[in-house]
Amino acid sequence: MVSAASAWEIATKFRIGKLPGCEAVATDVAGHIRRQGFEELAIGVADAGRAGRLPGPYRDPFDRMLAAQSLARDLVLISADRVFDHYNVDRLW
Repeated sequence: MVSAASAWEIATKFRIGKLPGCEAVATDVAGHIRRQGFEELAIGVADAGRAGRLPGPYRDPFDRMLAAQSLARDLVLISADRVFDHYNVDRLW
């Protein structure tokens, strides 16, 4: 599964110049998700509320959403970012 938050983050980072050379992915994230055999994970109102209520000083809305969705659905999150360990998310990588 690939969260809509990841698509949002990829497009945003490409737009502001933090992902140079990623135009093909940034302009068609959904297509890349499908072609790789992944399933889209939409963001719902419950996800938004859960992300907003997560404790801690971490302000990155993308990370908060990924943590909230992972916890709610008992999913393993693939990320090298150790901030997720604060939320007790099962993390791979």
